[in-house]
Amino acid sequence: MIAWVTRNMLTRDPAILTRIYKTIIRPKLEYCVQIWNRSTCHGNWSTILELESIQRRFTRLVNDIGLLPYSERLRKLNLTTLGERRLRGDLIETYKILNDKVQYGENLFRLSRSRKNILHNSAQSNDSDICKLRAHFLPERVCNYWNK
Repeated sequence: MIAWVTRNMLTRDPAILTRIYKTIIRPKLEYCVQIWNRSTCHGNWSTILELESIQRRFTRLVNDIGLLPYSERLRKLNLTTLGERRLRGDLIETYKILNDKVQYGENLFRLSRSRKNILHNSAQSNDSDICKLRAHFLPERVCNYWNK
């Protein structure tokens, strides 16, 4: 996709390339991210870094900022890392589930008595394999961030 953009776009204007990135490339990187979201545990870093490298490569194409460090390029283009966007998407999905904006997931979260905090589900089972699997699902990924 990046090769297609570089072949067919004559301009390297930051505003135009940012718009192209946000409308063509980033949606493909984030498709159904709440389902397949990889946690940052041992063995998954290669997938996460590979996805992030696509955004790194694209930000290098922009005139006048291509040689800056990645964090500076993101700041100048007003973009965030894909990891931050995945976390934001998880929190938005959690909000929709907890506030009945969607028709699924009503039993996905255990809430505190005040119904403001999410409780960890991993303590419910004694089977360590199930606990390891459950640790990467949406309720466990967002619990600490939601409760802050």
